[in-house]
Amino acid sequence: MTPRSQRRVEPSKAGHEAVAAAAVALEARTVIDPAVWADPYPFYERLRRERPVWLVPGLDLAYIATHDLIVDAVRRIDDFSSHLDMLVITGDDGNPDLFHTEEFGEGTTTLATADPPEHTVHRSLVFPELVARRMEAMRPEIEVFIDERLAVARSQGTRVEWANTVAHPVPARVIGRLIGLPDEDWPQVMKWALGGGRVLAGVLTRQDLIALTKEPNTANGFLYAKLSEASSDPGDDLLGVCAQAVASGDLDVRDAVGTLTVLLGAGGESTASLIGNAVRMLADDPSLQEQVRADHGLIERFIEEAVRLESPFRGHYRQVKRDCELGGFTLTAGTTAFLLWSSANRDPAEFDRPDEVVLDRRLPRSHLAFGRGIHHCVGAPLARLETLCSLERLLRDTSWFSLADDDQPRWEKSMFVRRHEHLPLDVTWN
Repeated sequence: MTPRSQRRVEPSKAGHEAVAAAAVALEARTVIDPAVWADPYPFYERLRRERPVWLVPGLDLAYIATHDLIVDAVRRIDDFSSHLDMLVITGDDGNPDLFHTEEFGEGTTTLATADPPEHTVHRSLVFPELVARRMEAMRPEIEVFIDERLAVARSQGTRVEWANTVAHPVPARVIGRLIGLPDEDWPQVMKWALGGGRVLAGVLTRQDLIALTKEPNTANGFLYAKLSEASSDPGDDLLGVCAQAVASGDLDVRDAVGTLTVLLGAGGESTASLIGNAVRMLADDPSLQEQVRADHGLIERFIEEAVRLESPFRGHYRQVKRDCELGGFTLTAGTTAFLLWSSANRDPAEFDRPDEVVLDRRLPRSHLAFGRGIHHCVGAPLARLETLCSLERLLRDTSWFSLADDDQPRWEKSMFVRRHEHLPLDVTWN
């Protein structure tokens, strides 16, 4: 039996999708429309077909929608800066507006928002510690964290709320341990990890963002304190690495805290999204779930398809540094570009059967879900490992799971992340 997720799209369905795409208005309000966020793929399809570089009306904002143009922009660091100078917000009139991040005060540029040479320094400090030495060594701890959360899920009975029970807590525990934060702080770490993306969600107003800078209990303040503690006795964790880099003069203390804050948010948010999205796809497709249950060797390939089809981060910003062209479209200096990873990952010019799960895809990691080039996500191997362990153990502990028939999943309202805020499952435990 051919799994539903691998069947070819019938002409009638393809026609329906074209109609749906045509129905999405290319107007400014579309970029902050929750209905479009919930089902963005018709919008992306129209952009790829009609406006691969879409200049949003009334804003110095350009959406980049095709795989080839996004890869081109990522490579051209002299034209496209990763500095986060502007972001989309909801204006007082309910329409999208751009917020100048300088209104936050003097900021920092770290990892995802840094250009060389600063980016090179920050990445060289983090990458060996995060990937080469610590990641695989953490696998037993990751499995323990997952088993603990699955025990909580089992205690809920046959109706499990997957997102907040497993998908969100596990990455918070893991990134907290990797940084060197106390285990008892993980509930607060989870709030910070998932809350950081809200700044980029497009739902906040200017007043909301300014108010955030005045909150007393922030991740930045917490990490400053922990970094100060680590400076007297650096441990075998990222706090220790950063403390030693600050002491040696290789890293400014603000950049160290900024790097840790970015890792906290990116590590928690992206992996929480992936664990939730992957389980939702299996729950929603019985044939696919049967196939993966029958052969656990397919899990890693399934994860690549899950992260491609439901990319945890819909896109990232770039700032146009000078007047230039992209794909024949003129972009002026000062324009904010939004690179739509999630659109590129369904681009039929790059992927055969782009909207389907294809477990034998020839180049399974050719997607852009973890970025590309110098800004390829340093935590991608960790996200894959956490998701692999989560799926292996969920399949081990259950004989079946499906979407709840009387309670609908809900997506986080965000132009930035593709994550479930609520994912109810009906589960048959072993």
